Amino acid sequence: MTGDDKIRRAFKEKTWNEIQTTDSWKVFKILSEFVEGFEKLSKIGPCVSIFGSARTTPDSRYFKLAEDIAFKLTKRGYGVITGGGPGIMEAANMGARKGNGKSVGMNIDLPFEQGANIFIDPDKLITFNHFFVRKVMFMRYAQGFIVLPGGFGTCDELFEAITLIQTQKIGRFPIIMIGTEYWSGLISWIKEVMMKKEQNVSSEDLDLFSIVDTSDEAVDLIDQFYSKYLLSPNF
Repeated sequence: MTGDDKIRRAFKEKTWNEIQTTDSWKVFKILSEFVEGFEKLSKIGPCVSIFGSARTTPDSRYFKLAEDIAFKLTKRGYGVITGGGPGIMEAANMGARKGNGKSVGMNIDLPFEQGANIFIDPDKLITFNHFFVRKVMFMRYAQGFIVLPGGFGTCDELFEAITLIQTQKIGRFPIIMIGTEYWSGLISWIKEVMMKKEQNVSSEDLDLFSIVDTSDEAVDLIDQFYSKYLLSPNF
């Protein structure tokens, strides 16, 4: 019997009421994650979320860029929020630790990865079971997003932030992508196919994010944004 056959058999042996009851109880588990997240993160102060691949190695220039960006952000008074794992996330938490700033990690419980990195402040580590709860916390408690090269998860977080701002579900905040070489193909496709050919986005939507190549540019854009719009941090 294959794994799929076992799942189908287990499903058939359950009554519909049992399935509904199980789903109903999941609501309380999800709610508990929201409560823990709100309680811990409401105390952290203004922070910037830094995203990127968990697979990035310490010898990568993007690893070093993430560390440098986080360090400089802490010197400007911001804390740093990451997904809590290895790679770019570890680099950012390391930079925040070196800058004596707040280092927040929102880890996710996965079967194949990822353990929380050691540079997160012990009282600012949260481990989530659900990606969607974790993403709510990223959106709610960040003053800006800095997005380094990554995979599907990084792109998911990037486009969710752009979509929520575009549809005015959340307030405007800076979204800064690091690495012209890495992101140029995606941006070309957005401009040539999504915008010009299919007209699925407008030219104004491209103003919702910026692309830079250095840590100074990224940190300066965060500061310039809040100076220009006279906005105060969320806290």
